[in-house]
Amino acid sequence: MLKSIYQLLVAVSISLSIVACNGNTVIDEQSDIQEGLWHLDSLVAFQFEIEDTTSSYQIQYNVRYAVNYPYYNLFLKYYLEDSTGEILSSELQELILFDKKTGEPMGEGLGDLFDRGVPVFEDQKFSNPGAYTFKVKQFMRMEQLPGILSFGLKIQKPEESE
Repeated sequence: MLKSIYQLLVAVSISLSIVACNGNTVIDEQSDIQEGLWHLDSLVAFQFEIEDTTSSYQIQYNVRYAVNYPYYNLFLKYYLEDSTGEILSSELQELILFDKKTGEPMGEGLGDLFDRGVPVFEDQKFSNPGAYTFKVKQFMRMEQLPGILSFGLKIQKPEESE
Protein backbone atom coordinates (compact mmCIF):
# COMPACT_ATOMS: atom_id res chain seq x y z
CA MET A 1 0.00 0.00 0.00
CA LEU A 2 2.80 2.45 0.89
CA LYS A 3 4.50 1.68 -2.42
CA SER A 4 1.39 2.56 -4.43
CA ILE A 5 0.91 5.74 -2.38
CA TYR A 6 4.53 6.69 -3.04
CA GLN A 7 4.12 6.10 -6.80
CA LEU A 8 0.98 8.24 -6.82
CA LEU A 9 2.79 11.00 -4.94
CA VAL A 10 5.70 11.03 -7.38
CA ALA A 11 3.36 11.20 -10.39
CA VAL A 12 1.27 14.00 -8.88
CA SER A 13 4.39 15.96 -7.82
CA ILE A 14 5.83 15.82 -11.33
CA SER A 15 2.50 16.85 -12.86
CA LEU A 16 2.07 19.75 -10.47
CA SER A 17 5.56 21.06 -11.05
CA ILE A 18 5.03 21.05 -14.83
CA VAL A 19 1.61 22.72 -14.67
CA ALA A 20 2.47 25.23 -11.94
CA CYS A 21 5.34 26.98 -13.70
CA ASN A 22 4.64 30.57 -14.67
CA GLY A 23 6.52 33.85 -14.72
CA ASN A 24 5.44 34.85 -11.22
CA THR A 25 6.48 31.61 -9.52
CA VAL A 26 9.90 31.59 -7.88
CA ILE A 27 9.62 28.04 -6.55
CA ASP A 28 6.89 25.40 -6.38
CA GLU A 29 8.40 22.15 -5.09
CA GLN A 30 7.34 19.17 -3.00
CA SER A 31 9.67 17.04 -0.93
CA ASP A 32 8.56 13.50 -0.15
CA ILE A 33 8.76 12.35 3.47
CA GLN A 34 10.32 8.88 3.49
CA GLU A 35 7.77 6.17 4.39
CA GLY A 36 5.36 8.85 5.66
CA LEU A 37 7.39 9.22 8.87
CA TRP A 38 8.80 12.71 9.42
CA HIS A 39 11.74 12.29 11.78
CA LEU A 40 12.26 14.92 14.46
CA ASP A 41 15.78 15.76 13.26
CA SER A 42 14.91 15.78 9.54
CA LEU A 43 14.85 19.12 7.75
CA VAL A 44 13.03 19.69 4.48
CA ALA A 45 15.03 22.26 2.50
CA PHE A 46 14.16 24.34 -0.56
CA GLN A 47 16.69 26.47 -2.46
CA PHE A 48 15.63 29.37 -4.66
CA GLU A 49 16.89 32.59 -6.24
CA ILE A 50 15.47 36.06 -5.73
CA GLU A 51 16.20 38.61 -8.43
CA ASP A 52 13.55 41.28 -7.79
CA THR A 53 13.93 42.89 -4.35
CA THR A 54 11.31 45.58 -5.03
CA SER A 55 8.39 43.14 -5.07
CA SER A 56 6.71 41.41 -2.18
CA TYR A 57 6.12 37.68 -2.39
CA GLN A 58 3.47 35.24 -1.22
CA ILE A 59 4.76 32.13 0.53
CA GLN A 60 2.61 29.03 0.90
CA TYR A 61 3.18 25.59 2.41
CA ASN A 62 1.71 22.57 0.64
CA VAL A 63 1.18 19.58 2.91
CA ARG A 64 0.14 16.14 1.72
CA TYR A 65 -1.12 14.03 4.60
CA ALA A 66 -3.08 10.85 5.32
CA VAL A 67 -6.40 10.81 7.14
CA ASN A 68 -4.79 8.62 9.79
CA TYR A 69 -2.50 11.49 10.83
CA PRO A 70 -2.90 11.40 14.63
CA TYR A 71 -3.41 15.14 15.32
CA TYR A 72 -5.58 17.97 14.01
CA ASN A 73 -2.59 20.31 13.71
CA LEU A 74 1.06 20.36 12.74
CA PHE A 75 3.66 22.49 14.48
CA LEU A 76 6.61 23.49 12.32
CA LYS A 77 9.70 25.57 12.70
CA TYR A 78 11.12 27.29 9.64
CA TYR A 79 14.52 28.84 8.97
CA LEU A 80 15.11 31.32 6.14
CA GLU A 81 18.82 31.48 5.28
CA ASP A 82 20.79 33.60 2.86
CA SER A 83 23.57 32.29 0.59
CA THR A 84 26.13 32.46 3.43
CA GLY A 85 23.99 30.27 5.71
CA GLU A 86 23.04 33.14 8.00
CA ILE A 87 19.54 32.69 9.44
CA LEU A 88 17.48 35.75 8.46
CA SER A 89 14.30 34.65 10.20
CA SER A 90 12.95 31.70 12.12
CA GLU A 91 9.58 31.06 13.72
CA LEU A 92 7.42 28.34 15.23
CA GLN A 93 4.16 27.97 13.28
CA GLU A 94 0.97 25.96 13.60
CA LEU A 95 -0.87 24.54 10.60
CA ILE A 96 -4.41 23.22 11.00
CA LEU A 97 -5.00 20.04 8.99
CA PHE A 98 -8.34 18.85 10.40
CA ASP A 99 -11.41 20.78 11.52
CA LYS A 100 -11.27 20.89 15.33
CA LYS A 101 -15.02 20.29 15.76
CA THR A 102 -15.90 17.82 13.03
CA GLY A 103 -12.54 16.08 12.54
CA GLU A 104 -12.92 16.45 8.77
CA PRO A 105 -9.67 16.85 6.82
CA MET A 106 -9.09 20.32 5.37
CA GLY A 107 -7.90 20.90 1.84
CA GLU A 108 -8.58 18.75 -1.19
CA GLY A 109 -8.41 15.00 -1.13
CA LEU A 110 -9.04 11.71 -2.78
CA GLY A 111 -9.57 8.64 -0.62
CA ASP A 112 -7.19 8.68 2.33
CA LEU A 113 -4.87 11.42 1.04
CA PHE A 114 -5.35 15.16 1.34
CA ASP A 115 -3.44 18.19 0.12
CA ARG A 116 -3.65 21.46 1.99
CA GLY A 117 -2.14 24.71 0.78
CA VAL A 118 -1.56 27.07 3.69
CA PRO A 119 -0.62 30.70 3.01
CA VAL A 120 2.12 31.65 5.45
CA PHE A 121 3.37 35.08 4.36
CA GLU A 122 1.43 37.47 2.12
CA ASP A 123 3.96 40.29 1.76
CA GLN A 124 7.43 38.81 2.23
CA LYS A 125 10.25 41.10 1.09
CA PHE A 126 13.79 40.00 0.36
CA SER A 127 16.37 42.73 0.97
CA ASN A 128 19.11 41.31 -1.26
CA PRO A 129 19.07 39.47 -4.58
CA GLY A 130 20.64 36.04 -4.64
CA ALA A 131 20.30 32.51 -3.33
CA TYR A 132 18.15 31.64 -0.34
CA THR A 133 17.32 28.42 1.49
CA PHE A 134 14.02 27.80 3.28
CA LYS A 135 14.26 24.92 5.79
CA VAL A 136 11.35 23.39 7.69
CA LYS A 137 11.24 20.77 10.44
CA GLN A 138 8.35 19.21 12.29
CA PHE A 139 8.06 20.43 15.86
CA MET A 140 5.54 17.93 17.24
CA ARG A 141 8.15 16.44 19.59
CA MET A 142 7.64 12.94 18.22
CA GLU A 143 10.73 11.05 17.11
CA GLN A 144 8.81 9.78 14.06
CA LEU A 145 5.69 11.74 13.11
CA PRO A 146 3.41 9.47 11.02
CA GLY A 147 0.98 10.52 8.29
CA ILE A 148 2.82 13.43 6.66
CA LEU A 149 3.66 12.21 3.16
CA SER A 150 5.19 15.28 1.56
CA PHE A 151 5.84 18.91 2.30
CA GLY A 152 6.11 21.66 -0.27
CA LEU A 153 6.93 25.32 -0.64
CA LYS A 154 5.49 27.76 -3.15
CA ILE A 155 6.79 31.31 -3.49
CA GLN A 156 5.31 33.66 -6.04
CA LYS A 157 4.72 37.29 -6.80
CA PRO A 158 1.08 38.38 -6.55
CA GLU A 159 -0.65 38.65 -9.95
CA GLU A 160 -0.88 42.45 -9.76
CA SER A 161 2.94 42.70 -9.51
CA GLU A 162 3.41 41.85 -13.18
